Amino acid sequence: MDKPQELPRTVGFWGTALFPVNGMIGAGIFAMPAILVAAVGNFAPWMMLAGAVLIAPLAFVFAMLAMRFDSHGGPVLYAHAAFGPFVGFQSGWMRYASAVVAVAANTQVAIAYIAVLFPVLDDPTLRAAAVIAFMAFITIINLVGTRASVRALGAMTLVKLLPLVALIVIGLATRDPAVGISLPEFSEFESVVLLTFYAYMAFENANFPAGELRNPRRTIPLALLTTIAAVALFYMLVIWAYLAIAPQAGDGESALAAAAEAVSGQAGAIVISIAAAFSIGANILNGGIVVPRMTYGMGEKGMLPRMFAHVSPRFQTPDVSILFYGGVAVAFSLWAGFAALAVASTLSRLVMYLLSALALPVLQKRDADNAPWWHLPLSMLAVLATLWVASHASGEAYRMLGLIFLVGTALYFIAARQQAPDRG
Repeated sequence: MDKPQELPRTVGFWGTALFPVNGMIGAGIFAMPAILVAAVGNFAPWMMLAGAVLIAPLAFVFAMLAMRFDSHGGPVLYAHAAFGPFVGFQSGWMRYASAVVAVAANTQVAIAYIAVLFPVLDDPTLRAAAVIAFMAFITIINLVGTRASVRALGAMTLVKLLPLVALIVIGLATRDPAVGISLPEFSEFESVVLLTFYAYMAFENANFPAGELRNPRRTIPLALLTTIAAVALFYMLVIWAYLAIAPQAGDGESALAAAAEAVSGQAGAIVISIAAAFSIGANILNGGIVVPRMTYGMGEKGMLPRMFAHVSPRFQTPDVSILFYGGVAVAFSLWAGFAALAVASTLSRLVMYLLSALALPVLQKRDADNAPWWHLPLSMLAVLATLWVASHASGEAYRMLGLIFLVGTALYFIAARQQAPDRG
């Protein structure tokens, strides 16, 4: 069989950094301040630091693994190299299932924000049409080229971050930020630190499209570690601004809009609402860029049908993987009964984290790497952090995880049977 066409390497450090930033900053930053302040008071900013510390061993693992591979797939490659093709497939499949459900849920939230500005979208039929149009728009951007997608992602990132930066500056310059440390009860700390851990999930997005990055073995580790630190600081500043302006101004997703209204009137609330819509949109576009690169890599490795490794002759993008991802995301976006699967999506991503954390010491020992002694303890910390978070999942989430596993296993063996004649 002919070797699949390779994708061009067009993305540098700043483009790479957009992937983890938009994975970590989506809808959560607009809801997190009110939730954390309600739970732990003025200790809320420090909770984001605690979440960053909790995710740091995993980020280190992914940074070290990125230095070993320079092709598409990320966690698929890591688990495949350490434990074989079946485990590698499951690592990718679990992450794929998580991403598809997340983008489906986020699309609904994005349209809900837009409906605040355009109430006509409250009509169910028009809302469904808007969901389809939104996902079609994202899919088209991804099809026409990685460079164009990254440029669009950069523009959307600016639109979503600049209003938040303005809120930080206005809030901290004109109001008392009420900085202090009032330690919460441990039970409150434990319940909220899980939430802050989830806020940093998707930091690994830079690892998936390694085959289209320039010098990925250096770029990805640098992008991972710097963006987690920058995002942690940004979250802390946003929460301090919220504490300074009006910690009782609103709750849930509308909290920052209410805070902006307190200092800038109705115009401030509208600007923050637009920023929220763009933030979620950038998060969805980000997923549309990185996740199809994973199925492209799986197609290259024969874990999925070879068509997933097809490259558009015109646009030099993995067109089949992109179109499949967009179509499945639209289907889930229009399905109202996937709440349980949405809960399981977080658990399925933790499986991918666990396999990657275990892969690093296995690969280092197998290849007789002269790795520093502290690599193993950090890998084990990543394993323990993942297991601790997974221990808080419900029984229903584990049942849905089992269903995801069975569906993935069936797909794996179907692909294996299709590959068998080619090997013969």
